[in-house]
Amino acid sequence: MARLKTTHDVFSAIGEPKRRILIEQLVLKEMSVNELVDIVQWPQPVVSKHLGVLRKVRIVSERRQGRHRLYRVQPDEFRPIQEWMHQFEKYWGSSLDQLDSYLTEIQARGKNEPD
Repeated sequence: MARLKTTHDVFSAIGEPKRRILIEQLVLKEMSVNELVDIVQWPQPVVSKHLGVLRKVRIVSERRQGRHRLYRVQPDEFRPIQEWMHQFEKYWGSSLDQLDSYLTEIQARGKNEPD
């Protein structure tokens, strides 16, 4: 069975855990490949490969500064994920409401118990 391409879209690109780690680092600040290598402790070719995928789907952009290439996250490119996740918010809201009701009930029971 052929391996699925992970460079097709934002969803498949962020499916790789190592890419999510790189994104989490780049959210903090713009960095070079060498800075990322120092932080994540992976070989430089691995970091470069994953940055290439993230650049291909435009989650990460690259700019040159002298001899260095600096990478940064492009937050607007996460919009498709946000829009897709939006459909589940109604479930999260009701779950939190149920949790609040449950905790209030437990608290009320605790007050009614003798010391």
